[in-house]
Amino acid sequence: MFRQLGKLWIPPVTTIALACSGSAFAQQNYKITDLGANKNSDNFNMVMGLNNLGWAENMDGVLTPPITSTSTTILSGRAVISIYGTNIDLGTLGGKNSWTNYGGINDRGEAVGMAETSVPDPDGEDFCGFHTNRTCLPFLWRHGHIVALPTLGGNNGQASAINNHGQIVGIAETKVQDPGCPPSKPGKIISPVLWDRGEVRTLPTVDRDPDGFVQGINDRGQAVGSSGTCSNIAIHAVLWENDTAVELPGLGPTGNDAYAINDHGQAVGYVTSPDRTTIFPTVWLDGARGAPTSLGILPGDGAAFATGINNRTQVVGSTFNSQGWSHGFIWQDGVLTDLNSLISKDSNLFIIAASNINERGQISGMGTVMSGPDAGKIHAILLTPVEESIGESAADVARTHPASILPAGVCIHHLPKLVPTLLQK
Repeated sequence: MFRQLGKLWIPPVTTIALACSGSAFAQQNYKITDLGANKNSDNFNMVMGLNNLGWAENMDGVLTPPITSTSTTILSGRAVISIYGTNIDLGTLGGKNSWTNYGGINDRGEAVGMAETSVPDPDGEDFCGFHTNRTCLPFLWRHGHIVALPTLGGNNGQASAINNHGQIVGIAETKVQDPGCPPSKPGKIISPVLWDRGEVRTLPTVDRDPDGFVQGINDRGQAVGSSGTCSNIAIHAVLWENDTAVELPGLGPTGNDAYAINDHGQAVGYVTSPDRTTIFPTVWLDGARGAPTSLGILPGDGAAFATGINNRTQVVGSTFNSQGWSHGFIWQDGVLTDLNSLISKDSNLFIIAASNINERGQISGMGTVMSGPDAGKIHAILLTPVEESIGESAADVARTHPASILPAGVCIHHLPKLVPTLLQK
């Protein structure tokens, strides 16, 4: 989606709907914790799931150097749970690699994701993204054991998120050939699915879209994601409730997606401007009943999306510039803030992404290591609110922060095809 974000046109005033919050927050400072690496050889680590205990589900791996914003190969990766400094490798389903999407851990310590098997994909697909062409299955990790979740008869699938009742959402490949795929790259229809008590159930799409991707679920069983086609699975942002799909409104007919939903039914994601030149981080404060609220974009960046929201309507996400990942942000009370301005200048990490925020206000994501033996590597991070003043911030002393070595697509497993002005300088 953001293989190369160039100089994007940003409308001078982009308030899609006014945000109304029931309670105001004083701006919070944070202590940043480096969650380290699963293995010394890893050069990329990001928290993709965070529960209310502060347990993190990370994706830890090795990306091919030199890593650029236009081309990256993921050589290896593992889904890992980090618990107060201890990393637990969740393993695989017979292959070498596993990975995760946003929202993959609940308060019971159950985790979900995707893992390779030892079986080559009969159609030569690379569903897990490790260039091994092994079948890729959704998994549930519980009580120290990893098990595969059922699919819809196809070879592959991914589990994205799990709530505190054990309901899981994601995608599953079917046996049906997708008519929207180009002849040069045929594929099967990918259905949005819900796993409940071990059984898989297909969820509908909107606007007769053949494919869909569920990415977040709350404790009320409401889920969000997108639906679209083989070449662009994120055409419409979607809210699912009681096995019914409703489109979340955007600015235009295409290019919208939702990543997470809180227990009030408020969802976050992104919408694309009507002229398809800009991607705005978005919150749907009234679900499908109201207009989307743009969170804005930090100065100097060209696009952004939101991936986490808690029940206090605090929203976090990531911004991008022409080189790739740029800043992690928090949005609250209508104000968008660079998280680097809320951590001490003594930090050796510059925050380039924020993925989740829990009910304690802890924020997860990833940061670039500024100096030392791991300089230039990407480490998983956890931010914890603190009351004391931090003095000068990391943003104050790193006005020209090190360029991210990561394209946005590293952490996004379905990449909507946007117009060339979004992908080129």
